[in-house]
Order: sequence, then structure tokens, then C-alpha cells
Amino acid sequence: MFLKKIDGPRAITLPDGTVMTRADLPPAETRRWVASRKARVVRAVAYGLMPLKEALERYQLSEEEFATWREAVERHGEKALKVTAIQKYRQL
Repeated sequence: MFLKKIDGPRAITLPDGTVMTRADLPPAETRRWVASRKARVVRAVAYGLMPLKEALERYQLSEEEFATWREAVERHGEKALKVTAIQKYRQL
């Protein structure tokens, strides 16, 4: 089996005990961003699986967009990343 050389860890253990690997991340060409995919990227950056710069480049995100995702997860959890809930949680 061939493993691509990367900087940083290949897997991390999240606070709830689950293991997250780079294989759990959405593909680089993702265009439809559902809440669960956004949350995976936020967790990967927050817990050191991938540096912020790499995430921004890989997923073609702006720093502002990623910061919005991170803030929503920190304040209200993954459910705040749903498009239908954005207005509800921004008012709080």
C-alpha cells in the first residue's frame, strides 16, 4: 500500500474518543457543502489534523467563510451550519 507523504498527523483522536483521519475529510473538489462536511473540516483544523492554510487552499475557502463556520460550531454546534438555520443562529 502506498501512503502519500504529508506534513502532520494522518489521524487524530477527538475529545469524544472517535478517531478522525484524512480519509474522513470531504474531497477537495466538494461544491455542495452540507453541515456535516463543514463540521468535519472545522474539527480537522481545530484538532490539528490539517493546518488552516491547507484547508483554505484545498477547499478554496476564504478566511472569513471558514471563520464563520468555526464560530457557528463553537457557539451552537454542527446544527448551526445548516443553511436553513443560518439566520436563526446569527440573530442570537
